[in-house]
Amino acid sequence: MRKLKVTELGRLTPEEYRASEKLPVVVVLDEVRSLNNVGSVFRTADAFRLEGVWLCGITATPPHAEIHKTALGAEETVEWRYEKDTLEAVEELRREGYVICALEQAEGSLSLDRFRPERGRKYAVVIGHEVKGVSQRVVDRSDVCIEIPQRGTKHSLNVSVAAGIVLWEFFKGVDPV
Repeated sequence: MRKLKVTELGRLTPEEYRASEKLPVVVVLDEVRSLNNVGSVFRTADAFRLEGVWLCGITATPPHAEIHKTALGAEETVEWRYEKDTLEAVEELRREGYVICALEQAEGSLSLDRFRPERGRKYAVVIGHEVKGVSQRVVDRSDVCIEIPQRGTKHSLNVSVAAGIVLWEFFKGVDPV
């Protein structure tokens, strides 16, 4: 086996990326405080060619050196917008036809290994604050809560790790390319 060189990977240019078909998934960051987590979500959104990232509440926005450090430029290719109130963002996405999926441990949550995204549907995945998670008022307005199964002593995963796990499942399930 030989590692591939960057020039052998066949990646899109930023212009090609912007013009390409996107996975019908938007990530909504609900009060995420770590700029490194924000940057990592941008990088994951770029990798899976998502429609975009919505940054809400205290979540920082580009341009910012700490976001860029982990996004590695993905914040310049992935569409993003800022909304002060996460619930208003979720309601707007619902009006646009998105299924609202909170990534949260909740009564009646659906284990990620049992969740099957449907082709032809649009999804908004809400990922919450590093300690408090997705706000209850957003959970109350979600169509489904998705929970990542865990077997250790900790109650949660890092925001960017959890985002990567759940977004991979959407990518596998509804990849249009």
